[in-house]
Amino acid sequence: MILFDLLFSGPPKTEAQLKKEAKKREKMEKFQQKKEMEEKKKMQPQTEVDPLPDSYSPQFVEAAWYSWWEKQGFFKPEYGNVSEPNPCGVFMMCIPPPNVTGSLHLGHALTNAIQDCLTRWHRMRGETTLWNPGCDHAGIATQVVVEKKLMKERKMSRHDLGRENFIQEVWKWKNEKGDRIYHQLKKLGSSLDWDRACFTMDDKLSFAVQEAFIRMHEEGVIYRSKRLVNWSCTLNSAISDIEVDKKELTGRSLLPVPGYNEKVEFGVLVSFSYKVEGSDEEVVVATTRIETMLGDTAVAVHPNDSRYQHLNGKMVVHPFCDRKMPIVFDDFVDMSFGTGAVKITPAHDHNDYEVGERHKLPFINILDENGLLINGMKRFEARKAVLQALKDLGQFKEVKDNPMVVPVCSRSKDIVEPLLKPQWYVDCREMGKQAADVVRNGELKIIPDHHLKTWFNWMDNIRDWCISRQLWWGHRIPAYFVTLNDPSDMDGHYWVSGRSQEEAREKAAKRFNVTADKISLRQDEDVLDTWFSSGIFPFSIFGWPNESEDLRVFYPGTVLETGHDILFFWVARMVMMSLKLTGSLPFKEVYLHAVVRDAHGRKMSKSLGNVIDPLDVITGISLEGLYALLMDSNLDPLEIEKAKQGQKSDYPSGIPECGTDALRFALCAYTSQGRDINLDVNRILGYRHFCNKLWNAVKFAMRTLGEGFVPWVKAQVREMGQEEVKDRRRMCQDMLCSVLANFYSVVYCVYMILVKPVLSRTDSEGQKQADICRQTLYTCLEVGLRLLSPLMPFVTEELFQRLPRRHAQDSPPSICVTPYPETSEVSSAQRSKDVDRQMEFVMSVVKTIRSLRADYNLTKTRADCETSHSTLHTHLQLTRFSRDALIQGLGQYLYLYGPFQTEWESV
Repeated sequence: MILFDLLFSGPPKTEAQLKKEAKKREKMEKFQQKKEMEEKKKMQPQTEVDPLPDSYSPQFVEAAWYSWWEKQGFFKPEYGNVSEPNPCGVFMMCIPPPNVTGSLHLGHALTNAIQDCLTRWHRMRGETTLWNPGCDHAGIATQVVVEKKLMKERKMSRHDLGRENFIQEVWKWKNEKGDRIYHQLKKLGSSLDWDRACFTMDDKLSFAVQEAFIRMHEEGVIYRSKRLVNWSCTLNSAISDIEVDKKELTGRSLLPVPGYNEKVEFGVLVSFSYKVEGSDEEVVVATTRIETMLGDTAVAVHPNDSRYQHLNGKMVVHPFCDRKMPIVFDDFVDMSFGTGAVKITPAHDHNDYEVGERHKLPFINILDENGLLINGMKRFEARKAVLQALKDLGQFKEVKDNPMVVPVCSRSKDIVEPLLKPQWYVDCREMGKQAADVVRNGELKIIPDHHLKTWFNWMDNIRDWCISRQLWWGHRIPAYFVTLNDPSDMDGHYWVSGRSQEEAREKAAKRFNVTADKISLRQDEDVLDTWFSSGIFPFSIFGWPNESEDLRVFYPGTVLETGHDILFFWVARMVMMSLKLTGSLPFKEVYLHAVVRDAHGRKMSKSLGNVIDPLDVITGISLEGLYALLMDSNLDPLEIEKAKQGQKSDYPSGIPECGTDALRFALCAYTSQGRDINLDVNRILGYRHFCNKLWNAVKFAMRTLGEGFVPWVKAQVREMGQEEVKDRRRMCQDMLCSVLANFYSVVYCVYMILVKPVLSRTDSEGQKQADICRQTLYTCLEVGLRLLSPLMPFVTEELFQRLPRRHAQDSPPSICVTPYPETSEVSSAQRSKDVDRQMEFVMSVVKTIRSLRADYNLTKTRADCETSHSTLHTHLQLTRFSRDALIQGLGQYLYLYGPFQTEWESV
C-alpha cells in the first residue's frame, strides 16, 4: 500500500493546493447540508410547521419556500381567473430581458428587488398579476463568447465551421449555459411566471421580429443607406452607441489594441501643413488621428475668420498624391481652437461627414472592414508611417498632449472606427415626435420627472437608427437583393422584404413587371440589432401579430421599471415601436431607478475589485473567495493586484452572509438617492439584524396571543398602513422601507417590553388586560408581516406560516396570496391625541437612552445612567442597569407611576 501511494500519489501538494482542496470540501459539505435541509423541508406537509429555531438563519428560511410557491402556482395570473374580468384590475409588467450570456450583478438585483416588490404588492391586492420573464439573445456578446470557446477548445473560427454549423454551436451553448441567470433570479425570490418565459430567438418572437421589419419596410419607415457607423474591426460589425465605452484621457497614453503587439499612442494632437495651390502659403491643421489624413478631401475654416478670407475659392494640395482639396467655409469650425483650420475626412469622422454632405465633398474610404489600408498596412501602423512621411516632406509641425475621449468597443476592447457602410435604418422622426407627445400630454408618465428633460432632448433631436449588424447570431434580416440586368445597389431600390423567399420573389416580379423566373434573390447576410427585438418585447411575448388571450388581457402593460441608463436605448424604442405597430403605448408608467455604485461612489469596475455578485452577499464569501473570483477573470496581472487591494480595503473579513431578504430590503431602501446608489454592504448586514429582531418578536408574540387591541398601537398601525399604501402607489420604496423598519424596530419592540408587566399579572382584571395585549400583539404582527411581505418574502412566509389564522377554514395558503392590509382593517380604532402625545414622549425617552448608550459606549456590563423629567410624578434613579433592565424598568415605571396610569387602567 505504501508502495502504491509512492507510485501514484504524485509530488507533494503545495500549501495553496491543500487550502484550495479544503475550501472545496467545505463548500461541498455546506452544499450537502443545504440539500438535506431542503429535502427535509420539502418532505414536511405544509400544514405541519416545526418550532421556530432559536435565531434567524437566512439559509434555513430561504431553503425551500421558492420551489413551493412555484409548485403551487402562486406566480401565475391563472391563480385567480384570467378569462373573466377581475374587479380588482390587471397588473402586467415585463422584465427587462437580461443577456443570455449574463451573470447577475447588483444592477440586476436592484431592478428585480423593486419589480418583485411591485408585483407581489399587486398580487396581494387581488389583481390579476403577471410578471413576464424573458431573456435576450445578446447578438454580439453571445457570438463573442462562443467564438472564444471554439478557438480555445477546437482551435477553430466561425468561418471554419460555416454559418449553419456555427449557429448550431450557439444554440448548443445556450441550452447548456443559458438558464444560469434564471436560477439566479429565483434565488432573489423573483415571483415570475416561468411557464411564460420567452427567449428573443424563440419561434414566436422571431416571427414577430420578421413581421415588424416587413411592415415597416413596406411602409418606407425602414430603408437602406450608406452612412457612417460605429465599426469594430475585431468583430467586423457595426455596433450601437451603448456598446461604445468612452475612455477619457488627460493626455498622452498608451493603450492596448487587439491585433497589435505593442500598445498604441493616443491623447496627442499632431499638427501639419497643407500647401495652398499656386503659392508658397500653407494652412496648418491638427488631428488626433493622423492616419485619416489619407482620406482628407477639404480644409474647413469659419466664415467669420479674418485670417482665411483671402483663401476663399482656393485649393490645397495633398502631399502624397495629386488630390486638390477646396478650402470650405463652415460655421461648425471653432476659430479659437488651434489654428482655426480643420482637416475634413468625410468618410471617417461623424462631424466631417455632415460637412461633406453640406459641401458635396468626395467621400474617400481608406480602410477595409479589418482596419487595413488598401496596401494591407494596419491602421495604427499607418499612423507611424504617415507621421514619418510628413516629417520627411517638412510639413510636420508639432505633437502635443491633448485631453480626449477614445471610443472603445465594450465587447472586443478594440478602438471603434467610424466607417462608411451600407446599412439598414429606421426613420425615427415621426415616431420620435409621437413618443415626445405622449409624455407631454400625460398619456405616459416618467418617474422621477427629472428624466423628462433627457427624454425630450432625445426625442426632439432624434436621429435615424442603424439596425443592421454584421453577425451570424441573431434575427437574419428578411430582405433580399434582387438581380435583373443591373445588379448595382444605389438607394435600396433593388431590395425587397418577405416572410419567405417565395413571397420576396413575387414582390420583386410585381415591382419590375417581369415573371418570377427572371428574378434571382440573395438574402442579406446581416442580422438585426438586438435592440430591435427588445423594442417589440412587450407585445411579441404574447404572440403578436397573431391574436391571443394573453395579448387581449395583458397588453398594454401597466408599468415598466428599469435603470435610467437605458431610457433611450430600450424604453424609447419600445414606446416608438409599440405606437407604430400596435397603435397603443406598451405601458402607462415608466419608473427609473438609480445606477448602483460602491460605498465610495465609484462606478462598479472589475479592475477596482468592487463588482459584487448578489449571491455572494446572500450567502457570504471570504476575502480569499473574492480573490479566487478575480483569478478566474480575464483581468491582466496588474489590474488583478489593484482589484485585490480594493477588496482588502473594503472587505477585510470578506462579505458576511446577509440573506436575500436583507439584500432586497436594503436595495429598495436605497432608491431615494437619485441618479446614483452608493451601496454599502454594512447597511445590508444591518437589515439582516433587522430580520433577526423580527424573528425574536414573533417568538415572543407566539406565547401571548389573544383578542382585543389597544387604541394607540392600533392608531400607529393604521397610520403606517396608510403611509405604506400611499408610498407604494407612488413607488417610493425607500419611504415604505423606513416606515416598516421604524415600526418593527422601535414601536413594536418597545411595546412588547412595555406590556411584559401586564402579561405577568395574575388577578382577573390583569388577565383581561393581558388578553387585550395579546390580541394587540397578534394584530400588529400579522398586519406587519403582510406589509413586509413584498419586500421580504422569505422570512415573512416562514413566520406567517406559524401564526394562527382568524379564519382557519378559508385562509389563503401563503402570505404571498393573502390580501394586502387595507386601512379599513384598522379604521375602527378610535385615536386618542393624548395617548399619541404621551407615547411620543415614551418613544423619545427610549430613543434618547439608546442614543446615549451608543455615544458613551455603554454595554450590558457598563451602564451608568440617570434620567429625570420635570413633569413626572416621581424621580427615577437607574444605576448600573443592563440595557434590558433599563428599558424594562422604564416600562414598569411608566405603568406604575407615569402619567399614563389612567390610560393603562382604562385598557
